[in-house]
Amino acid sequence: MFRRIFAFFLLAWALGFAWFALVLPQPAGDTRTDAVVVLTGGAGRIERGLDVLERGWADQMLISGVDPEVKPEELAAEYDIRADLLQCCIALGYDAVDTRSNADEAAMWADAKGYRTLRLVTSDWHMRRALFDVKQTLDPGMTVLVDAVPTEPSMFMLFLEYHKFVARHVAEWTGLI
Repeated sequence: MFRRIFAFFLLAWALGFAWFALVLPQPAGDTRTDAVVVLTGGAGRIERGLDVLERGWADQMLISGVDPEVKPEELAAEYDIRADLLQCCIALGYDAVDTRSNADEAAMWADAKGYRTLRLVTSDWHMRRALFDVKQTLDPGMTVLVDAVPTEPSMFMLFLEYHKFVARHVAEWTGLI
């Protein structure tokens, strides 16, 4: 009996990992949202958020998890952001240090602004856990559009992220968070 239970869980884990690794979230199209939230920590994320603003798919952007040492002018210089766009439309969030605090920061910002729809930008391999955390903190009526930045993650990166994703769900189901 123990072997069957173990085999069942092993099969569920293997199939879950295969799904997680092979079917990564994709970039969103031109759907309009109230705002875009970019989680720092990976190449192409801020660029994608800026592209969303430039195309008019959102009017405001929060970059969550910005290092406290980074000044707005430095960010503007690094990403060639126009001063008027930085001034009117981009908020820098300095409080987040991990995915859960990114979610808290995004939720507080969106709630303070009264937004109802958000576009979430992060790397494809990170999107599922980030979305889970963001949905845990947002108002239940909030709509979140997934906009994943394509990457080429290593199998090791996918393996680690899958286990973080599973652990977050287990923690939620068991009431540990």
